[in-house]
Amino acid sequence: MERKKGKKVTIIGAGNVGATVAYSLAMHGSCHEIMLRDRAPEIAKGKALDMSQAANAARQHTIVRVAEEAEDMKDSDVVVITAGSPRKPGMSRDDLLMINAQITKEVINDVKTYAPNSIVIMVSNPLDVMTYVALKESGFPKERVVGMAGILDSARMAHFIYEKIGYGAGQIRASVMGGHGDDMVPLPKFSTVAGVPLTDILSEDEIVEIVERTKHGGAEIVGYLKTGSAYYAPAKSTSIMVEAILKDTRQIHPCAVYLDGHYGYSDVVSGVPVALGANGVEKLFEMTLSEGQKRKFAKSVASVRRMINVLKENNFFTNPEDNIITE
Repeated sequence: MERKKGKKVTIIGAGNVGATVAYSLAMHGSCHEIMLRDRAPEIAKGKALDMSQAANAARQHTIVRVAEEAEDMKDSDVVVITAGSPRKPGMSRDDLLMINAQITKEVINDVKTYAPNSIVIMVSNPLDVMTYVALKESGFPKERVVGMAGILDSARMAHFIYEKIGYGAGQIRASVMGGHGDDMVPLPKFSTVAGVPLTDILSEDEIVEIVERTKHGGAEIVGYLKTGSAYYAPAKSTSIMVEAILKDTRQIHPCAVYLDGHYGYSDVVSGVPVALGANGVEKLFEMTLSEGQKRKFAKSVASVRRMINVLKENNFFTNPEDNIITE
């Protein structure tokens, strides 16, 4: 009798975020096998060995290995891409654009070759643009390339709400959409504390204060760390997405996805609520937005489109048609 194949996840980039994603998945026993791929294979080997031993301590069946060759990602159900240059103090996400776009292009070529049926989760910054690059360079259906952003921004907003009110930890549900970071669009109407609308608990000025802090949540952590950026919350947010796909939960999360007429926009990536399951994006939800939220979302989309157009102006994309600038 043939043994059923277990779930396999490959994580490209075994730095702080990638390694913490692997650790989180291993501790939950979410998959049978995790492959770590990194430009520093010896460091990846050490982390993989350490995590495999931790999984045994936790009585989990997950084995963590190193993908020394690109072909080791073969048969992966999910590929998480965290590879890229880290954001350093004083560096904007725009500064990372050309460097990380080229890294993503190279990595996606390997995924396309060796894991053509996988679902790709992008984590590298600038997040929305890197998700666009991964989609265009892979040629995968838009449902199978998803960016991690909204879950992280929602978690940051939820924590800042807790700091403001002093109660409800674990019961706060914050909702955001749009681009990751400075261009996120908060949705206070859909944010609650134990089911109570945020607008019933905090004043408009307090909500604005929380929103502004959330927008700069990543930069705040970079300022404290000095030599790196956040990784615990981004990694946990990513592992939530992986588990939703592997377990086919179809839970709704805000994720960066390709818009094809949704909310009135096309040929761009932005964060919107989607149901995640075995096929990736199972359904994309279009919410009713206020006029103010529509304006903020338009600004967010324009910011992403501007960076995409920079790549197109440099004839970055392999397919010539993808270098045509659209408005």
